Amino acid sequence: MSDESPRLVDSGRTSIDNGEPDTPGKKQIRLNIPSRFYLVPGTAILVGTAIGVMRGGRAASLRFLAENAHRPPTTVQGWYFYNKTKNYKVILGGLKGAGADAARLAVVALGWVGIEEGMRRVGWGELSEVGAAVGTAGVFSAVYRLPWKITRRTVMLGLVMGVGLKGLTWGREQLAAQKEAMSVDESV
Repeated sequence: MSDESPRLVDSGRTSIDNGEPDTPGKKQIRLNIPSRFYLVPGTAILVGTAIGVMRGGRAASLRFLAENAHRPPTTVQGWYFYNKTKNYKVILGGLKGAGADAARLAVVALGWVGIEEGMRRVGWGELSEVGAAVGTAGVFSAVYRLPWKITRRTVMLGLVMGVGLKGLTWGREQLAAQKEAMSVDESV
């Protein structure tokens, strides 16, 4: 894994007109951001948007039907405008729901990545998957305001998922070690 801290690098750029360096000794800051820092929250935003569009649109449709059940249109023109208005309200409700659910899931995903990275920096890298899963279960319970009984179940599920992820990581490392050992044996 590469060093994730900022480092100064000599730019070595030259100006176009005379071929001399722009400013001698000018330093650039380069940040190496691990891909999981933007892939996990980005995927959560996409999934949250899809879920929010469906849930928000359905809720807006049912709300519109409930609000207008007492006054159904009587003419063809009335039905046209009724359905047109309903469609616009469903689209607006879907967009609102998409924004809300995407934001919630992005917060949960940022919680996962932040807890995992925090545990690695503290020196608990071996337990980072388990800690991130349990911590994310707590963040999820807080964001979605779950009752205490369901929060306990969510944390237990997070623990099971974290142990499962750690087992998968361990298995992948073992397979990579076996593959390398086999390639060394074949080359000898």
